[in-house]
Amino acid sequence: MAKLSRTQRIAGCLLTGALGDAIAAPYETFPPGQTLDVGKQLRTTDDTQLTLATCEAIVAQSAVDPAAIAKAMLHWFQEGRVRGIGSSTLKSMRDLTVGVHWADAGSTGERSAGNGAAMRIAPLAFLLDPGDTRQRTLIRDVCWITHHNDEAYIGALAIVYAIQFVTAEDADEPDLITKIAERLPDSNVRDRLREVANGVSYLDYAQAHLPTGYVVDSVPAAILAATQYADPLVMFRDIVTGGGDVDTVASMAGQILGAEQGIVPSVAELLPAVDLYEEIKTIAARFAESRLDSDD
Repeated sequence: MAKLSRTQRIAGCLLTGALGDAIAAPYETFPPGQTLDVGKQLRTTDDTQLTLATCEAIVAQSAVDPAAIAKAMLHWFQEGRVRGIGSSTLKSMRDLTVGVHWADAGSTGERSAGNGAAMRIAPLAFLLDPGDTRQRTLIRDVCWITHHNDEAYIGALAIVYAIQFVTAEDADEPDLITKIAERLPDSNVRDRLREVANGVSYLDYAQAHLPTGYVVDSVPAAILAATQYADPLVMFRDIVTGGGDVDTVASMAGQILGAEQGIVPSVAELLPAVDLYEEIKTIAARFAESRLDSDD
């Protein structure tokens, strides 16, 4: 297989993630055991929309600036372009609307350990090195816009590592999940990743830990799925069958697998049915051209 360019990986990440989000969204509130039927019109949710807002802010600033990202997310929200928003992110948008600083907006405490930070963090994987203390703090700050919770941040960090590892030169490493877990701080997310590294199938995992809005269940589910399937559509089918917060899991898993594979033919065939397809292509191209002004 020919080596993919940065542009191809970013397009694969954003577009395959958007397809997973849109395909799975109609099944979000359904119980496990559903059979996926891909509709002719596919509508994305906040998983994709807030990821795009993040990309737009980075392109506009030539920097990963939490204040600019918060402003872009708020702009999309105020224009009515964000659908399916979770409670922690909704609180953040309401706080930002009345002038609360981005670092003080959003939810705190155990109940804020949701998926909202992890589902939109993928763009940062192409720009920041979580091994660098300052850049790792910046990843946390971007999470903090909506989720003041260490598990939510560590779940997002796991997604960053997953994308970076599958796009690295040594991406064929068989023990990818363990490699991700080794980079994470002590947390329930790390413990769950260590558990799934033992070889459980996706559907068995979903039966044991239904991937709801809790980041400890859903981020490991997404990473597990992305490492077990070669065909994104088969992966999306099983994510829907497994039940839970299926649009977010399919979006995150699609981002990881799309970053690894680029846009494969089965995905390309369905993308024109996605509501924001043309806009995502444009944003992905602009983001792929972006570079940070400095390493500071």
